[in-house]
Amino acid sequence: MAWHDDLTAVATERGAALVGYAYLLTGDQARAQDLVQEALARTWARPRRLANAAATEAYVRRAVLNAYLDEHRRESVWRRRRHLAALPESTSPSAGEAIDEAVDVQAALTALSPRERACVVLRFYDDLTVPALAERLDISAGTAKRYLSDAMGKLAEALGPLDEQHDLEDVAVDLDPSGDAKGGRS
Repeated sequence: MAWHDDLTAVATERGAALVGYAYLLTGDQARAQDLVQEALARTWARPRRLANAAATEAYVRRAVLNAYLDEHRRESVWRRRRHLAALPESTSPSAGEAIDEAVDVQAALTALSPRERACVVLRFYDDLTVPALAERLDISAGTAKRYLSDAMGKLAEALGPLDEQHDLEDVAVDLDPSGDAKGGRS
């Protein structure tokens, strides 16, 4: 099967899973959809010869992760320089306290740096080992451990102590067809 056919099949059959993956990175459904669209456009333009649909999906997931990190880098540079071009944006007050556990987890994930968040998503959502996630992010295993440790500390601070009953590996964030996050225990 040709590259474009493989990519079309992955986008059609696994599109919702790709958007769910991007949602865990971005915390916003619209941004997640844009991220997947950008990743698919990037991969479409650069044909590859991959063994099967799983390899094609892994390649697209990596493109999603790269697009997310690139977007954050661009935003970070803009935040440092926008004062030279524009007035500061006003901040709006928070919408209120989150009552659902999934909303709390999503808020805690949003507070992490992009690398910390990427490490947490790859470790607990993609279920990668530390060496595998280090390879995926092109960082050393020690650096990956540091990012995970820092992230787990921040998550514990935001969500409370993580014991056997409240372990991050047991918290699932599912997307229903409307795109709303629903939390629960798996």
